[in-house]
Amino acid sequence: MRDGTDSYQLAFHRRWGHLRRARVRALAWLLDSPDLLDGAAPHWHGRIASAGPVTPEVERWLADLDHDPAPLDAALGPRVYTRLGLYAEKLMAFYYQQQGRLVAHGLQIRASRNDTIGEFDFLLDAGPDFVEHIEFATKFYLLQGEARQFGSCDTPQFDTLVGPNLADSLGAKMRKIFERQLELGAHPAAQALLPRPVSAARALVKGWLFYPAGSWPAMSGITAGHCRGFWCALGELDTLGADAFLILPKLQWLAPFRAAQATWLLNRAQLHAELEAQFETSPSPVLVAVVRETPGLVEEVERGFIVPNDWRERAEAKRSADMGRNIVW
Repeated sequence: MRDGTDSYQLAFHRRWGHLRRARVRALAWLLDSPDLLDGAAPHWHGRIASAGPVTPEVERWLADLDHDPAPLDAALGPRVYTRLGLYAEKLMAFYYQQQGRLVAHGLQIRASRNDTIGEFDFLLDAGPDFVEHIEFATKFYLLQGEARQFGSCDTPQFDTLVGPNLADSLGAKMRKIFERQLELGAHPAAQALLPRPVSAARALVKGWLFYPAGSWPAMSGITAGHCRGFWCALGELDTLGADAFLILPKLQWLAPFRAAQATWLLNRAQLHAELEAQFETSPSPVLVAVVRETPGLVEEVERGFIVPNDWRERAEAKRSADMGRNIVW
């Protein structure tokens, strides 16, 4: 584990510590965090978008929004979000709309009433004659096994980065994006609904990657400065060398945590007991923040997934079963 002196969290707190509202901090993270994928890497064939640097104008806009969040609150509406991906997508739609770039969001394409072909996450203005298709994803993956290196046209190396619930992998996600979602603009059913032809279709991928505690392997195709954390099994909790934790609710997974206080602060023994009880009824890994507490401030220093003790075995069994069916995550 790192001590926080060189962490992404420290840099985020330094730049955005003045933002108090969780929704505005999440939006600042979406705009300012490193893109997960290295757009210059040959793996991606030039089809990776970037949010780009945050300009002084956008920085002032975020500060104003933190002071008066009414426009953002109105855009998100009264619904209680349970899906992190949808929450992040709504935040980005608000940003694009406020910047005057949004042409369409969530435009579904159907071949018939009951046959949905796909959906455009974002269509952005690309001049009077075209739109740009942005496929947006916010993902959290754990490195399971060894980081592998393959040729520039392959994505199997990214199959070792798996979702905490073992439902997918970064490799499978990118194959789906490249082979299906980014091709949607060429589908005949899309032609009648597109306001203008698609000039470019690219993927904008944000997120965090988590590595076995103590290891930080470099992987070609992944941005060198990407947001990252650790993962360990519950039985390895004592190896972390920290004693102040927060269990992060899902809508707090984007930006590093920072608040004036946190009544649900746990020491290591309390965290172990809480997770042991949770894992008896649910096999889902839990994202925790290692925090530093000072008078009037609790802030995240590091973060990581704590997984059930049998998670490695389940991950390997699922991978073997999928490979046996010629399914690659």
